[in-house]
Amino acid sequence: MRSTVVTLVIGIVLWVLALIISLAVSARSNAVWICFVGALLGVIGLRYTIRRARREGW
Repeated sequence: MRSTVVTLVIGIVLWVLALIISLAVSARSNAVWICFVGALLGVIGLRYTIRRARREGW
């Protein structure tokens, strides 16, 4: 379970970094939205994974 959480957190951090970079270079709005949604889905996946692990008693 710990490796899954670490993987998700790394992915979220990378999406946020990509979002910051795309905002800094004034990228097209598609790129900005893709980065934002990627980070958001990562957070949703992280919450789901932690809740599922608690429910299963990990």
